[in-house]
Amino acid sequence: MARYKAYSYEQKIMIPVSLERQILPGTFEYTLNTVIDQMDLSVFDGRYHNDTTGASAYDPVILLKVILYAYSKGVVSSRKIAQLCEENIVCMALSADTHPHFTTIADFVSSMGERCVELFTKVLAVCYSENLIGKHMFAIDGCKISSNCSKEWSGTKAELLAKAGKIEKSIEYLVTKHQTADLDPDDPTEREREEESIRKLKQRAEKITGWLGTHEDKLGAGGTPIKSNIIDNDSAKLATSHGVIQGYNGIAAVDDKHQTVVWAGVYGDSNESGHLPKILEEVEASCRKTGIGDDILRTVKITADTGYHSEQNMKLVCEKGIEAYIPDRGFRTRDVRFKDAGKYKKKVAGWQPEKGRKYFGPKDFVFNEESGSLMCPAGNPMWLKTPNFQSAGGRYKGKSYMGHIRHCSGCELRSRCIRDEHTKARQVTIFDHGGGTAELTYTVLMQRRIDTAEARSLYSKRMGTVEPVFGHLAGTKRLNRFTLRGKDKVNTQWTLYCVVHNLGKIQKYGA
Repeated sequence: MARYKAYSYEQKIMIPVSLERQILPGTFEYTLNTVIDQMDLSVFDGRYHNDTTGASAYDPVILLKVILYAYSKGVVSSRKIAQLCEENIVCMALSADTHPHFTTIADFVSSMGERCVELFTKVLAVCYSENLIGKHMFAIDGCKISSNCSKEWSGTKAELLAKAGKIEKSIEYLVTKHQTADLDPDDPTEREREEESIRKLKQRAEKITGWLGTHEDKLGAGGTPIKSNIIDNDSAKLATSHGVIQGYNGIAAVDDKHQTVVWAGVYGDSNESGHLPKILEEVEASCRKTGIGDDILRTVKITADTGYHSEQNMKLVCEKGIEAYIPDRGFRTRDVRFKDAGKYKKKVAGWQPEKGRKYFGPKDFVFNEESGSLMCPAGNPMWLKTPNFQSAGGRYKGKSYMGHIRHCSGCELRSRCIRDEHTKARQVTIFDHGGGTAELTYTVLMQRRIDTAEARSLYSKRMGTVEPVFGHLAGTKRLNRFTLRGKDKVNTQWTLYCVVHNLGKIQKYGA
């Protein structure tokens, strides 16, 4: 018969633990502990007013170490961070075996505000002192991350009112059914289910009507109402490669030497081009505070993707003397390397007209030169989408119009006007008479700059600079969802994660 070594779960083991020796050189926690200990964190003293009365508070040094270490392990929940302080030996060492309550941790993170920016600046200064910033190129891009709210609570004021009306009708139906149905007295579960459904529906309706009574519609760039969110109105619906999410756009400016983040911030919309002036201003301010450079934008090259391109932004970078490389939407079509890019794309069904069938072209649309309006073949007006449209390369200019979805969706002439069944509305561009050449705009100047071989080579490094940072935060550090609500609090969480990323660079490349 087989014999096994004896064991017993009743025995006791007394293990002496030196907290200081749990933080080993070369590890992330060692870098974190060393960097935080060397910082002046007196900026956090303003949070406390217990000089003469009140209980003593946890040192912000301890709380920062615990929170940043937990974020580096992908732990965001304040309850789980508090649990780490009791179970994880490294976290116990960083906290000096103190056990802050989860409410203390949650309150500290949510109330950091501008202090978080100060912390980021101090860590960035350490990165610069360790020669981790090359000051050759800053790549700017954004990463769309879900927020702590649901798309279900999004909509314009009119849409939310309609939704509340539907809920009220559902309540009326259930109440009527509840009053008239002949329920089995031996089985009260159906009555209980209906009562619970009525209670929940009433809560939802009250939540919507209560919010509508104190808020107005959010307005987009064109002054038209856009979708608000009852739970977190600073967030927005964002289109991603995985579908539409309710969230924020976390933006970072990254140095190309060691992928160090030199600025970080979040915005609750997808209008990246509208935020570029503010981003450049804050990048310059961040570098000035850390001693990287007083006029850094005239020193480094700035790269950003097509989403940040606009005529106003190109004018801004030219007037400020910034060597920026921000392509327009026709950037790849002018690149000989992508001349066959459309060869393998899926062809639109019905692209070739059937025998005797003709699709409407621009000549079939009625253009009024005096009023600048355009009428579709069905007699419906179209709205002006782009008043100063320019073709790729800036050779031709005109006006771009689009039909209203309500007109195109049920139009009898749709099959002759729109080739792809998934297209919601027809778009038409009316070029100026004679196809005259466009004036020399800032967009054309940027096209001439970025279409050179040297510029294309430089721009090709943008993706390899900034995208790995987002992959590191979302994949390795598991930042796939913000747990706080409101732009200020979400900005704190995003900035803290970028601090963790920079601390990792100090660990790997610093002295």
